[in-house]
Amino acid sequence: MRVTDLSKLLLALLLLSLFSAPGLANEAIPVDDAARLLPDNIGDFRAHMAASPYKAALEANMQQDFGVLSAATREYLSTRGEKFWVTLVKTRSDSNAYSLLTNLAMLARRGPDATPAQLLKPGDVGTSGFLSSSGIAFVKGQTFVGINKISGPPGNTETMLTFARLFADTLDKGEGDIPVLVKHLPNWEQAQEQAIYSVTPHALQDAAGNRPVLDAVSFEGGTEAVTAMYGPSRMVLVEYSTPQIATDSDARIQTKIKELRDAGQPVPSGYRRVGNYSVFVFDAPDEQTAEQLINGVTYEQVVQWLGENPRLLERAQRYYTQMTGGVILAVLKASGLSVLLCFGIGGLFGWLVFKRRRARAAATESYSDAGGIVRLNLDEMTPQTDSSRLLGKGDV
Repeated sequence: MRVTDLSKLLLALLLLSLFSAPGLANEAIPVDDAARLLPDNIGDFRAHMAASPYKAALEANMQQDFGVLSAATREYLSTRGEKFWVTLVKTRSDSNAYSLLTNLAMLARRGPDATPAQLLKPGDVGTSGFLSSSGIAFVKGQTFVGINKISGPPGNTETMLTFARLFADTLDKGEGDIPVLVKHLPNWEQAQEQAIYSVTPHALQDAAGNRPVLDAVSFEGGTEAVTAMYGPSRMVLVEYSTPQIATDSDARIQTKIKELRDAGQPVPSGYRRVGNYSVFVFDAPDEQTAEQLINGVTYEQVVQWLGENPRLLERAQRYYTQMTGGVILAVLKASGLSVLLCFGIGGLFGWLVFKRRRARAAATESYSDAGGIVRLNLDEMTPQTDSSRLLGKGDV
């Protein structure tokens, strides 16, 4: 069968490249855990056959690179007769599953018949994934899933997407997000499309193109790395779990760079330690470009106390002070607003009463010998009574 798109290539590489090693001792891939995640029915889709194990050997270094625990395949049919082949791989961690996905995508891009694939929106199908015309590869939690359409109308991806979403809903979401290290790459939204994640030195060297300086990177204590291309330049971002490991690894890297330079061998275009990160730039056109890329790396420091926080009382006092100050400020603001509101409403009503009385006074003609201004009726020249209300003769 001719490989024409990402999904077929992913499946072929998964079976042949990752899980086969000619000349090496065969090691059976456990199937039970993965088979339990392949149900008989998924919505309107039903399994056409029982879950089956891989009939291939698992290369030892590949098992270490991606922490594969179990793998199985199963065929499903839709009500319209479309047939899908599902490959499910259970790994040790979310990072291992994501590493497997990105490395398979890398191998697919290197394939002779590879075609571009669309990066799915976060959370659309699983945590992250890629879509092509007849296949989907995605991860969710510790699980990698490849869905290959092997029969049905060509070019229609809606049914396949529906099946993939239904299938993803049956899986545990794990941390529910891609590794945060990817988000610390410069312009990570664009870089994510071709970023390659690694959790072992062998996988990192393969992804970065076998760089001698990376031999000095320590993967003790859960070190993880990601690499991405920026034009002709390749960035490698390594994250260490503790400052001590980062310090020791930085010293080794500095020594390795000096040794390579003295021996006339290629060295990184730029290198810098940023917090718990080691940042490399390779093949940059000049040092300024390398520095700009390194400056684009974001590092967010997180401090966690393994025991009781010695600054707990200080933190509580600061919180109490801030809360008290906030309450006082809120009371003052509310009181000032109330005073302004009262003055405003009182002034408005006073102005309306004043205008009404002035209008009534202007409409009433009265005798004045003071040039039209109000005068005191001391001489009782101005009538003070309404004659219409006086009693007439015979009314008593």
